[in-house]
Amino acid sequence: MKMISIIITTKNEENVIGDLLKSLKKQKYKDFEIILVDNNSNDKTCEIAKKYTNKVFIKGPERSVQRNFGVSKALGEYVLILDADMKLSENVLLELSNVKEKVVIIPEKSFGKGFWVKYKVFEREFYEGEEVVEAPRYFSKELFLEFNGYDKDITGPEDYDLPLRMKKAGIRIGHVKSYIFHNEKNFSPFKSAKKKFYYASKSAKYLQKHPEMAIKQGNLLFRPVFFKKWRKLIKHPILSLGMFFVRIIEMSGAFFGFVYHLFGKFIYSGIIKR
Repeated sequence: MKMISIIITTKNEENVIGDLLKSLKKQKYKDFEIILVDNNSNDKTCEIAKKYTNKVFIKGPERSVQRNFGVSKALGEYVLILDADMKLSENVLLELSNVKEKVVIIPEKSFGKGFWVKYKVFEREFYEGEEVVEAPRYFSKELFLEFNGYDKDITGPEDYDLPLRMKKAGIRIGHVKSYIFHNEKNFSPFKSAKKKFYYASKSAKYLQKHPEMAIKQGNLLFRPVFFKKWRKLIKHPILSLGMFFVRIIEMSGAFFGFVYHLFGKFIYSGIIKR
């Protein structure tokens, strides 16, 4: 049997962390440990987590550092990297325990409340089976450490950077069928655009390392997968229009974030010098 160390990173996640931890306790596969690495939450995130695990740590400043720290504390032969706003279907760990590959993608489905969520759910359906968009979350600990884990200087695209480095080295990526359910909560495209701005403003190193991904991933509006699955767009015209409207807003945030990275700091430093 493989022991799996589950690494969860948090920052003020008291509204969702309980759902994830409950879903872990319902797993059919029981040989696992839970390691939660919190970035100085000021709510009850850690208090809730301590009801499920005694491995609760404080570490920051960003998700990559938190994840690498969690892996350093792992006793398992394999590590599963999760976000707090997720839930696992009950067979996920069981399927992972049976795969031969050392890097594995788990498909995701979105859910949540509010007007905009249905468009996010629809969008997520396009990505299943698309390695350009889906990011592996399950790794052999030995392999994870061999590749030095997540790049601490990348925030956002670090999910893609690590498996891309592995893939370029010839590592095969596996898949399972059971789902991770991603809680979009009260999704708002405007809040999402703010997040895209932040990630894009820190994406330069990722694009330097993987310039070929600029078109494949950077174009949020016209991703190749949308053309590949064009029949789905035609079959659901209202959902498609809503999805593209959301993508336009998100892409605007990403665009301004990238512009800020290129010119904002330069302009800011010029003002300071004056």
